[in-house]
Amino acid sequence: MNAVRALFAHAPERVERLFFARGAKESATGYCRVLAKARKIFREVPDEDLARIAGTPMHGGIVAVARPKPIPPFDPEEAARRADAVPLLPILHGIGNPHNLGAIARTAAFFGLPRLVLTDHPAQAGLSDAALRVAEGGFEALDVFRATDLAAALARLKAGYRVLGAAPGRAGESPRAPNIAPLPGRGVSPERIARDRPIALLLGNEETGLDAATLALCDEAVTIPGVNSIEGRGGVQSLNVSVAAGILLFAFTPTAKSR
Repeated sequence: MNAVRALFAHAPERVERLFFARGAKESATGYCRVLAKARKIFREVPDEDLARIAGTPMHGGIVAVARPKPIPPFDPEEAARRADAVPLLPILHGIGNPHNLGAIARTAAFFGLPRLVLTDHPAQAGLSDAALRVAEGGFEALDVFRATDLAAALARLKAGYRVLGAAPGRAGESPRAPNIAPLPGRGVSPERIARDRPIALLLGNEETGLDAATLALCDEAVTIPGVNSIEGRGGVQSLNVSVAAGILLFAFTPTAKSR
């Protein structure tokens, strides 16, 4: 229901049809008025039909059928010029699970970030129904862009941003490009990253992360140190990417310094 609420708040013109369960009729009344003015369809339907339309029984009682959110091409030069207005820019490179994508979008919106960039990595998930449901309206609060040619985009972004690549493993000395190529498993913890410039945060695929060549495009690698990674113990060595994203977005959100 939060996703539907956000859609009507930010882009009601994209809604084509609305379906709701009997128990959600009162909650849907305002949305029905909007659609009635636009001469669009809204209808009460049985629970089983609503689950079929939604593709899941976890729909909250209201389902909107809408045109896809447009994803314009990312302009890194424009982004670099506006870096002070967007001091933290998450870039997702191969986040393949739509639930992880939705969770990251929800977190980014929660922290008030205005933009989210998806790359053209072949594994990168798009704005599917599953991603939109998990985001709980987060995508509607974000301007989402698609970046092609990641190497060129990051090079241009550096005119306004410090580019960080998220890397799992033991925290150590920062591998700074171009003198020392960053390697997976080596990075500094978030508190050791300088905050003198806006930050672009690159997050990689759930299974493979960011490879060495991609990390080498970044200014620094950042690692979330856990007990296992610090003390060399066995067990869990890394976090789910959406959890890691939440920790890093919290750490680098400008207002976090005053918390």
